Amino acid sequence: MEDVAELLDQVWRRDAAGMLGVLSRRLGDFDRAEEALSDALAEALNRWPDEGVPDSPTGWLVTTGWRRALDRLRRDAVGRAKVAQVAAQAPPEPGVDDRLATIFGCCHPDLTERDRVALTLYAASGLSTAEIAAAFLVSPQTMAQRLSRAKRHLRERGVRFEVPPPDQYLDRLSAVLAVVYLVFNEGYLSSGRSAQRRELAREGVELAAQLAELLPREPEAAGLAALLELHHARARARFDSWGRIVLLDRQDRRLWDRATIHRAAMRLRAAVRQGRPGPYQVRAGIAALHALAPSYEATNWAEVRALYDRLYAVDPSPVVLLNRSVATRFAVGPVPALAEVDALGDRLAGYHLWHAARADLLATLDRPAEALASAERALELATNPAERELMSRRVGELRRRS
Repeated sequence: MEDVAELLDQVWRRDAAGMLGVLSRRLGDFDRAEEALSDALAEALNRWPDEGVPDSPTGWLVTTGWRRALDRLRRDAVGRAKVAQVAAQAPPEPGVDDRLATIFGCCHPDLTERDRVALTLYAASGLSTAEIAAAFLVSPQTMAQRLSRAKRHLRERGVRFEVPPPDQYLDRLSAVLAVVYLVFNEGYLSSGRSAQRRELAREGVELAAQLAELLPREPEAAGLAALLELHHARARARFDSWGRIVLLDRQDRRLWDRATIHRAAMRLRAAVRQGRPGPYQVRAGIAALHALAPSYEATNWAEVRALYDRLYAVDPSPVVLLNRSVATRFAVGPVPALAEVDALGDRLAGYHLWHAARADLLATLDRPAEALASAERALELATNPAERELMSRRVGELRRRS
């Protein structure tokens, strides 16, 4: 039973968007599709331990969910009139269009951008409500209410889950790209020991590549695809054999996927040639400088710092300035870098990576007691297990030096 439950969780996380998309498009109702798949998952949990796992788990769930949806329609006075319209259809295995239809449907312009991102993350990645709540720094109950409100809003307006015509792409593109980025980051950060997390990161890469193909004249879609490919190309080097994070300066670059790096760099260059820069293209440019450098020390830190300045112009976030301080350390020096970090204290004092960056700079400047205090605060604030383990190691190193 536990093996079946784990398999179902993997299938859901991998194929939720396609399954919801194919049923939503045929039923014309996201809630009905969700209910149908919930019934199918429950039936699979009961039957598969005895009958065995079918050759196509995703196809079995879609077919079973389709049948359960028809049963519900037949029992529903309002739905009975619809049965004749949809009963003759046989839903196929979900494909790319179904996944994209789910994403674009959830990013309907009638929703607020925050609700678009939350609903798409829920539907397209198979993340639980609790996981999405953690990403948004709200309680699971608050997120459940937000998701319910968003679904009700779409249902009341009769929104169909379909890939919109090209003239509507731009209305939803920013939320779609944000969702794909969140999906990737959710898997990328915590994928050291978890095959499911690695699958989620790959899902983000695949979705970004599909969006770039669907929208060849949108350079930000290509920029996001290049960014995720560049990060994912380093995946084998990001964790050691114990599942612990390995920071960029200590990664074995021989493990990097050079073919993917060069393919992503070519994609980025093609996007930049369109002459419409945006934050994803700039982030990808920074990632490319790191990926193409022969070593950490040989990175063009001055250019990295300049790109962070460009990124801040379009995304004026204090986190961007915090990241720029790393480049400042190597391009200018640790003293000005620490000054930049300290200047962000009023805005980032509750952010664990601010304290972590400060600890590294203080250690470099041979101020071990202050570095230890900052590292201990970073450990207190960190919530991701992999990051907590990394900070715990850092605290241990600094205690030995003190």
